[in-house]
Amino acid sequence: MTAGMDGDWATRTRGALSGRQRRGLMVTVTRSLPALLADRARLAAGRRGAGRLEFAGLRLPDSALARAAETEARESLSIHVRAHSYRTYFFGRVLADLDGARYDDELVYVSCLLHDLQLEHPTPGSCFAVTGAERAARFVADAGATPEQARTIGTAITTHITPGNGNDDLSIPGRFIYAGASADVIGARISELDPAWVTELLQLHPRHNFSKHMINALTTEAKAMPQGRTRWLNTHTGLLHLIRLAPFPE
Repeated sequence: MTAGMDGDWATRTRGALSGRQRRGLMVTVTRSLPALLADRARLAAGRRGAGRLEFAGLRLPDSALARAAETEARESLSIHVRAHSYRTYFFGRVLADLDGARYDDELVYVSCLLHDLQLEHPTPGSCFAVTGAERAARFVADAGATPEQARTIGTAITTHITPGNGNDDLSIPGRFIYAGASADVIGARISELDPAWVTELLQLHPRHNFSKHMINALTTEAKAMPQGRTRWLNTHTGLLHLIRLAPFPE
């Protein structure tokens, strides 16, 4: 993750980027580009990995906090973003397992389900990941999370849209979300996964023309927060084009 873009920074600035941070993001994105291109080349060549998670008999986190997060996702998110949130978790789990990362399953599950609470409700002058993190932290605290859990979940959501440098530790909840969401939004690292398993996941949590919905949401968010990460990503990385090219049936 690019240095300096932590939870304290987000709270203080509402997610507004400094010139130095913009330059740092450009370095980070440039360094990560070869991995993305290599992944697309493997897909084009039909070379696929075996990463998968058996759904049969799978036990999801079943704590009171996890159940509360499921209810909040069901009641607060559109069908597009709710399904994306679940796919983010499952993609994140498989990628974390491939990396040998150890993670707190309850925390990443809750964080994934709540990571886009404000994506469809932009706030002028404040990044959706920041307002969403604050909303999620309040929600989980009211649902019985400890102060440390609430801080961890809030930080994960705040930082989940900051590009990584290709050496991310998926044991960190924010990086877990980033990896899972990147897989779902643009198809990052999809070549490492069993295509039959990806098909099974999409049957379990269909996309519902998700790419179009995400492009519209990110475009609206960028207008609401022109100094934020979403606007920078849309403008400087071709993010919206990458979403259009995501290797999934819609």
